[in-house]
Amino acid sequence: MGTALELRETVLASSQQSELRELNLACWRLVQDRIAAKNHLPDLRPSMLKRQCRARLRQIQRDLAVLEVDMGRLIQADPVLARKHVIPTSIPGVGSTTAVTVLAQLSELGILESRGVASLAGVAPVTRKSGAWEGKGFTQGGRSRLRLDLYMAALATMQHNPDLRAKYRQLVAAGKPPKVALTAIIRKLTILANTLVKQDRVWSTDYAGTRD
Repeated sequence: MGTALELRETVLASSQQSELRELNLACWRLVQDRIAAKNHLPDLRPSMLKRQCRARLRQIQRDLAVLEVDMGRLIQADPVLARKHVIPTSIPGVGSTTAVTVLAQLSELGILESRGVASLAGVAPVTRKSGAWEGKGFTQGGRSRLRLDLYMAALATMQHNPDLRAKYRQLVAAGKPPKVALTAIIRKLTILANTLVKQDRVWSTDYAGTRD
C-alpha cells in the first residue's frame, strides 16, 4: 500500500524537540491559568482570597520566566534548533515566542512542502465541490495552539511587512471577509517561514512575500 500510494515518511521529532514541546505546553497551561486568575480577581471580595490570587499570579509569572529561560537554553544548545529559531524571527513581526511555539509544535518545518505545512497549521483551503455544485472553501483541523500563535504573529507582521499588508488590503478590497483575508495572510506567513527554513536563509527585503 505504501508503494501504491507513495506515502511520505513520518517526520519524527528529535528528543530536543520533544522536550521543547513539553516545556512549551507547560507555558501554555500557565498562560491559561494566568488568564483565569486575572479574570477571577475582580470578583473576589474577601481580602485573603485577593492576596492568594495575587500571589498565584506572581508565582505564575516566575514560573513562566524560568520556562522561557529553559527553552532558550535548550534551543541554543542544539545547532539545528538554534538555526531554525533564527530564521523565522528574521521575518518582521515574528517574535521569539512565536518562533519557539513553531519549533515546538511544527517539527516538520522546512521538511514538508508548502501545502503540507499549511495543513498542519490549519490554514490550507479545503474545496467543497460535488459535480457541478461548488460551495465556499474553508479551513479546518490543524494544530490549534500553533494556529493561534500564527494568528497573533500575522497581525504584527502586517504592521511591518508592506507586501503582506498590501495583500491583506487587496483581498478585503476584492470582497473577502476580514477573517478570510487574515487566514490567507497566516497561510502566506507559514509558507514563507517554511520556505526560508528549507532554503536555510533569513528574510530580506527582496524576499518579503511568497506564493500560495
